[in-house]
Amino acid sequence: MDKNTINEMDNVVVRFSGDSGDGMQLTGTLFSNLSAILGNEISTFPDFPSEIRAPLGTLGGVSGFQVHLGSSKIYTPGDDADVLVAMNPAALKVNIKSIKKTGIIIFDTDSFEKSDLAKAELLTDNPFEELGVSDATQLIPVALSSLTQKSLEGFGFDNKTILRSKNMFSLGLICWLFNRPIDKAIHFLENKFGKKPDILHANIKVLTDGFNYGNNLHLTVSTFQVDKSHDTPKGNYTSISGNKAAAWGLIAASQKSGLELFLGSYPITPATDIMQELALRKDMGVKVVQAEDEIAGVTSALGASFAGSLAATTTSGPGLALKAEAIGLAVMAELPLVIIDVMRGGPSTGLPTKTEQTDLLQALYGRNGESPVVVMAASTPDNCFHFAYMASKIALEYMTPVILLTDAFIGNGTSLWKLPTLAEMPEINPPYASSEMTDYRVTTRNEATKVRYWSVPGTEGLGHRNGGLEKDYFTGTISTDPKNHEKMVETRMQKVNNVSQIIPELKVEGNENAELLVIGWGGTQGHLMTAVNSINKKGGKIALAHFNYINPLPKNAIEVIKSYKKVVVCELNSGQFATFLRSEVSGVEFLQYNKVQGQPFTAAELEEHFSKL
Repeated sequence: MDKNTINEMDNVVVRFSGDSGDGMQLTGTLFSNLSAILGNEISTFPDFPSEIRAPLGTLGGVSGFQVHLGSSKIYTPGDDADVLVAMNPAALKVNIKSIKKTGIIIFDTDSFEKSDLAKAELLTDNPFEELGVSDATQLIPVALSSLTQKSLEGFGFDNKTILRSKNMFSLGLICWLFNRPIDKAIHFLENKFGKKPDILHANIKVLTDGFNYGNNLHLTVSTFQVDKSHDTPKGNYTSISGNKAAAWGLIAASQKSGLELFLGSYPITPATDIMQELALRKDMGVKVVQAEDEIAGVTSALGASFAGSLAATTTSGPGLALKAEAIGLAVMAELPLVIIDVMRGGPSTGLPTKTEQTDLLQALYGRNGESPVVVMAASTPDNCFHFAYMASKIALEYMTPVILLTDAFIGNGTSLWKLPTLAEMPEINPPYASSEMTDYRVTTRNEATKVRYWSVPGTEGLGHRNGGLEKDYFTGTISTDPKNHEKMVETRMQKVNNVSQIIPELKVEGNENAELLVIGWGGTQGHLMTAVNSINKKGGKIALAHFNYINPLPKNAIEVIKSYKKVVVCELNSGQFATFLRSEVSGVEFLQYNKVQGQPFTAAELEEHFSKL
C-alpha cells in the first residue's frame, strides 16, 4: 500500500477519554507538551471525576483530556473534537455529542464487549448506531488491550500492570496520525519514569509499537500535519498549567522583592498543585507548611507576613469561606497577604473537579465588617504567572490582602508560555518603616496613598503590637471612639481604591465601531475572544472588554462601559460580576449570559447568543 498522504491543518482538537485509571491525563499532557516543543500553539482542558476511582467502565468514572493545537494563535481548548480516543463505551457515550461529524474515533475493541456496553448503560450491541454516530465519522477499531499485552510479552509484568500501558499505545497511534516524532515523547517518559527503569522501558516499547502499528497498517487514508506557529514572538517557551504558573509567579515575586516566600496552606482540589509545586522549591528558599486545616493555613501565613515575609495561602471555595475571619484580621492589621482561590463548582463540596466562577461575591464581601481587599482574576494558564506576581507586588506595596481568583479550567489546563527574565519584571518596593523617620509611629502612613509603613519586628526602635481591635489613627493604641473608627474604615477603603492608580486601564478588543460590548472576567477570556473574533470576521460589529482587575476596577472602566449602547456580561455563575457592576456603574442596563454546569463556555454557544443580540 502506498504511504499515507499528509493533510495540512491550521488547528486540530484531540480528546483522550477513558476510565480514571487509563492514564488519560498523562497521555494528554505528553501529547500537548510534545506539540509545544514542536512550536504549536496549545490549549488544554483536563476534565476528570471527583471520585478517586469510580466503578470501571461506568459513565461516572470517565476521565478526559482535550488538546487544541494550532499553527496560529488559539484561545481555547476547542469546542468539538476532530479526533476522539475512546478507551471504553462509557467514554464514547459521554463524549459523542462533542465530536465533529467528519471526525475520527479510535476505540479499543477489547473494551467493547457486552459487559462493557451494559456498564455504559447502552441497550444494543451497536453503540455507534445507538448513539447516532454520523456516517461521515471515520471509525478506527484497534485492539489496544491485546496489542499492549502482546507488546509486553516477556517483561514479567502481571496483566493489570501491562494494561496500564495501553494509553502509551494510543499515544503512539496519535503521534503517527499527526506526524509527531516519538523521540521527544520518549524524552518526557524518561523524565517521569527515570527512577523506575522497568516501567520506563515498557512504556517506551508500547509507545513505539503503537506508532509503528499505525504507520505499517495505514489505518487512515491521510495523516495530519499542524505546522509550527509563526504568530509567536521569538523566545524560550514551555507548556505550563495555571497552578504551576501561579506558583512560579509567587517565587518570582519573592526573588524580585528579596523576601522569603512562605506558604501556609491546606490541600484542597483543585488548588493543591500550587502547594506541591512550591514544596519542591526549597532550593529557592521557599517555606511551605501543610497545616492541619484551612484556618491554620491562613493564620500561619499571616504570622509570617507580620514577621516580614512574602506570605501566601491557597484554597478553593469552601476553604475561602473558612479563611474569611483571618483575612479580615489581615485587613485590620494592614499586613500583606496573597490568597489564591482556584474556583470550583459549589456550594459546599459541590463539584470539586469542575470549573465555575462562583466565588466572586465571597471574595468581594465575604467577611464581617467593612473589610475591603484587592480582588484580581487571571484569565489563561500562562498569565497566572503574571497575576500571581502582580498580586504579590500589590499586597507588599499597599500593605493589604489580595485575593487572586483562578479556576479549575485554567488551573488544571495548560497553554504555551514564554519564559520571562526576572530583569523584565516590574520592581517590588515594600514601604518599609525606618527608625530614622521623624516623629515615626507604628501607624504612620503615606498620606497620599494611605499605605501604612511596614514595621518589621526585630528592627531596632520599631517594636510594636498588632491585632484585630480597632486602632487610633494617630497613635496605634486600641480605640473605640466612633469618629476614629469611621476614619479608619474610610482609610482602609481608600487605600484599596488607590490601587486603581497603578493598574492598567481597561482594554477593549474587537470592532472599534461596535454597538455591543461583551464583558467577561477571569478564565472565560479565550472563549469570549474566539466568539467575538468569529462574529467580526463574518461582518458583525462587536467588542470585548475583559477584566483582570475587579476591586478596584480600572480607572477608565465606567467611561468605557457607558460608551456602548448594549452591554452583556458573560460569566460561569448566576450573575455575580453583573451584580457588582450594577453597584459601581449607574445608568447602564447590564444584560447577562450565564452558565453554571461545571463546564466552561463553548465558543459556539457564545457566538449564537451574541448574534441574537
